Amino acid sequence: MKRGELDDFYRSYLQRCNEHRFDELGEFVDGSVEVNGVPHDLQRYAGGLQSVVQEYPDFHWELRHLLVDGEWLSAHLIDTYTTSAGRTASLQELAMYRVADGRIVQVWGDLEHSRLAR
Repeated sequence: MKRGELDDFYRSYLQRCNEHRFDELGEFVDGSVEVNGVPHDLQRYAGGLQSVVQEYPDFHWELRHLLVDGEWLSAHLIDTYTTSAGRTASLQELAMYRVADGRIVQVWGDLEHSRLAR
């Protein structure tokens, strides 16, 4: 994919995530994807995202910056959600993705569930 295509690809992927349509991520994510060095299948990958929105139903990823370098994407995101106490919360997330053959095959990111305010 060319730079503009990768930009559009990621924005479409993020829109799908923000719509919480994780069962439809196969269009964007390879069936064998590596997350922080650990192999995942698509179901496990989608399940990780689903678990976040199960706990925080209004969870939203806002893209602030996107860098494209060859087959790599680097995203700076602001994640917003409402805590179980009813407080609005946000945090920064940085993630890198490698795209091959039109699908995300590697993800490196720093979002740990322990960082989310309750």
